[in-house]
Amino acid sequence: MVLVEQASELLRQLPESQIKNQEELLHLIWYLEKNRPLILADEIRKQLGLRNSSNQGENANDLLVADRQKNNGMSWSKAGSVALASVTALKRNQEYQHWFKNHTLEFNLIA
Repeated sequence: MVLVEQASELLRQLPESQIKNQEELLHLIWYLEKNRPLILADEIRKQLGLRNSSNQGENANDLLVADRQKNNGMSWSKAGSVALASVTALKRNQEYQHWFKNHTLEFNLIA
């Protein structure tokens, strides 16, 4: 059960003597309210036994883009960056033969 509203209300009721930085408290309340739909999604994913972190996506980005583009001191256009990442993904996932032959990709989602 997601208790964003109750958490926000609890934060609003904290005595000023317990708050070091009022702006940060307001930012936290704003963050909870703004991200309410995502917090709900995280709770549902947890109940379904699915991952909530983005570390696999970030790791894939590091493998596909960052190592090649950032660490070599190169400057890339957005289109060039996307193209290189796409080709690298095809190679890493061993999908390039399927892509060149059928112009389609097979996606297998992993929880």
